[in-house]
Amino acid sequence: MTESPTSGIRLDKWLWAARFYKTRSLAKQAIEGGKVQYNGDRCKVSKEVQVGAKLSLRVGLDTKVVTIIALSDQRRGAPEAALLYEETADSIAQREQQAADRKALGSAFAHPERPNKKQRRQIHRFQRITE
Repeated sequence: MTESPTSGIRLDKWLWAARFYKTRSLAKQAIEGGKVQYNGDRCKVSKEVQVGAKLSLRVGLDTKVVTIIALSDQRRGAPEAALLYEETADSIAQREQQAADRKALGSAFAHPERPNKKQRRQIHRFQRITE
């Protein structure tokens, strides 16, 4: 890990090293798509990150607000990557609340079951008759 804020690490590279995105191209797409905000503003992929900056990230259905506490341009294991940032307490509470809400509503949006083999055959027979 690099501790100096003047090392000039690009935002997409830092997001990749911090393991928010699996590849740099996915990080780039997220930044260009407006899913990443740097200190409350949209930014470019080549933005140089600084220690103390706040990032707002949409990852899946969740929004995380993190503060950069260290810089690195090398992707390491998850325990080391977690040392690069600190998620705010409000962000953690909000994500937990949204997860609980989704879990409560989960049964309301249940996916229909797939037809079994017998039902598929009946569907195919019906489609051939109607054609």
